[in-house]
Amino acid sequence: MNEIQGMARLKIHDGKLEELKRVASQCMQVVRTKDTGTLQYELYFNEDQTERLVLERYRDAQSLLEHHKNIGGLMDALLKTCTGSGEVCGTATPELVKALEGLKAAKACGHKSVYL
Repeated sequence: MNEIQGMARLKIHDGKLEELKRVASQCMQVVRTKDTGTLQYELYFNEDQTERLVLERYRDAQSLLEHHKNIGGLMDALLKTCTGSGEVCGTATPELVKALEGLKAAKACGHKSVYL
């Protein structure tokens, strides 16, 4: 199986909760209307809504690349609302490894672990 899984934990900046919700809603809309290989894209808040957990699954590496291309225009707005960390796990193609190394969002979110 070539499935790629990811998880990100976003720590929301003070006063940016509503903006994060707005941008996250736009991301979800893009996933629903443009992504063709996204199997799971779920967003959860902690109890006091200071953090958001994002669970993602993709059919394969190409599907993750497509997703990043589709939501790329929203990443600057999202990163103004939060800081984060995350992991990506799965069997990667050289193209995916290169994309993750150069991905602004991955660097900004501190993707500490990439298990590819």
